[in-house]
Amino acid sequence: MKKKITLEYTLNSSPKVLYPRLSTPGGLAEWFADDVNLKGNTFFFIWDESEQRAEVVRKKENSYIQFKWIDDEEKPTFEFRINVDELTGDVALVIVDTVDEEDEVDVRGLWDSQIAELRHVLGS
Repeated sequence: MKKKITLEYTLNSSPKVLYPRLSTPGGLAEWFADDVNLKGNTFFFIWDESEQRAEVVRKKENSYIQFKWIDDEEKPTFEFRINVDELTGDVALVIVDTVDEEDEVDVRGLWDSQIAELRHVLGS
């Protein structure tokens, strides 16, 4: 059975620096996939020998971007949100993903390792 999960990671970055890493082919290729290409509104994510396509469903600069997988109806969307704490100014990246219940632990671990790479890219 599918379920949505929400993960939150505090990052030492500003939304203006973080957002391009979430919304551009070059930024996503730094931490999310081996390579990323954009043709029209379609992102081509490449890992090893496999490729997955996703379209941008909605976005707001320096705030959020939501993708819809084109080839995988069982994993309909994933989203990156940037939240800024009004009191502390801390920046958090919130990830909303759809997973099989039995894969949840593995998917969380995968996101943890991806975010570790993002932190490295950001120098935090």
